[in-house]
Amino acid sequence: MRESGGGSIINLSSVAGLVGAAYSTAYTASKGAVRLFTKSTAIQYVSDGIRSNSIKPRRHTDRHDICFPFPTLTLKRKRIDPTPLGRLGQPEDVAMGALYLASDESSFVTGAELVIDGGWTAQ
Repeated sequence: MRESGGGSIINLSSVAGLVGAAYSTAYTASKGAVRLFTKSTAIQYVSDGIRSNSIKPRRHTDRHDICFPFPTLTLKRKRIDPTPLGRLGQPEDVAMGALYLASDESSFVTGAELVIDGGWTAQ
């Protein structure tokens, strides 16, 4: 990236790096580490024209159900209902965020955390 005059680093994290979760200590700690790694690399490489940002999606998507199906519709509703936008996220939602961070449209964005969770952490 230095040799080509800059670029964009996009780290994938999780909303688990913003909030605690029982029985997920190591996972949430690792996602919290990605948060500060992103901010540190943003500062370290800014003079090289390199931006560093992270994306923090919420884990439950419709496609997540293929590998880890909800055992009941009631449990699925428990995951959807707390999300203000009222639906599960899609991989495309995260992809569009990555596209923005990779593009020149975000040329003044570095050290940022793009939370893609349907408003879940806004509550």
